[in-house]
Amino acid sequence: MTSEPNLSTVPSPFSPLAPLDPLDRRIVAALQIDGRASWRRIATALGEPERKVARRGLRLIGSGDVVVRGLVVRGETVILRMNCRPGAVRDTAAAAARRADAIFSYVLAGAVDCVAELQCHPGELSRLMLEEVPALPGLVEQQVSPVLRYFRTVHEWAPGILDDSEVAALGDTAARPVDGVSMPDVELAPEEQAILCALAEDGRRTHDELAAVAGVSVATARRRVESLTRQGVVSIRAAVEPALLGLPVEALLWIRTRPDEVEELGRLLVESPLVRYAAVVMGEHQLLADVTQPSKQSLHAFLTEAPWVRLAESVQSHLVVEAWKRSGVPARGTSSALMVNG
Repeated sequence: MTSEPNLSTVPSPFSPLAPLDPLDRRIVAALQIDGRASWRRIATALGEPERKVARRGLRLIGSGDVVVRGLVVRGETVILRMNCRPGAVRDTAAAAARRADAIFSYVLAGAVDCVAELQCHPGELSRLMLEEVPALPGLVEQQVSPVLRYFRTVHEWAPGILDDSEVAALGDTAARPVDGVSMPDVELAPEEQAILCALAEDGRRTHDELAAVAGVSVATARRRVESLTRQGVVSIRAAVEPALLGLPVEALLWIRTRPDEVEELGRLLVESPLVRYAAVVMGEHQLLADVTQPSKQSLHAFLTEAPWVRLAESVQSHLVVEAWKRSGVPARGTSSALMVNG
């Protein structure tokens, strides 16, 4: 039996990140809108030379600063809150991130040690809660809260770097998740399964490459990608550390309000492009939000002065200390640590 790695003996992959320069941020923002957009289309939208955009974009991807992959919907989502033994928090968060069904996994400062979002196949919630989660190393206490509705997911976050005309020029063709959290009722053919697997590894694979993997024509591969994206089976976006975009402060907020004000509060939350994620969850607090800010002072203002605050009865805020997984992919610098004895 392979033992779980003890990450206390592994050098920390986390260090302060310097923000990218303005053009690099704009290229990343374009990939967040459409991860498969060509360098030519991005250059046209941004009003920059294609060769310059392609060179910078390839460097960003090659360095791991930005990762473009397809997030395949494989189940309904739940939020897992975890408290751990002293000294074991990093091991627990990394073990949660190592799960193939994990969308994100964060270490927090506050009453909760770490949190993860997992995809759970219908009918498998009891096995997840009673068998799989308790087996995570270092876990002392758990709370599983099913997600009931999304206002914004981490995979569709766009931090407002581009203006409306630039977004329109990119076409904004990526599928938006529906408000609910049910799996798409789609029966997948073998070639579609092959395309999904390839996109999960690299969301920018060309249609020629996807056609070769799936054994279909290039035109068929293009149609399959468009269909799978439109139906919400896969979302192809760029994952990036917010600090690289000049947003080094990140917090998770559990918000309680009156039941009849949940919808309005959620809509007010996502009026801010700095809210990466907002969902209705089961439990004492009906909403969970992930917010990024340029400073703790601006976070304080968001928690006390933003329009949504007037509807909140209580808020539990937790600073994100480490991110082990974002948008279904290992966070920047964590891949080698997640592979230790994995």
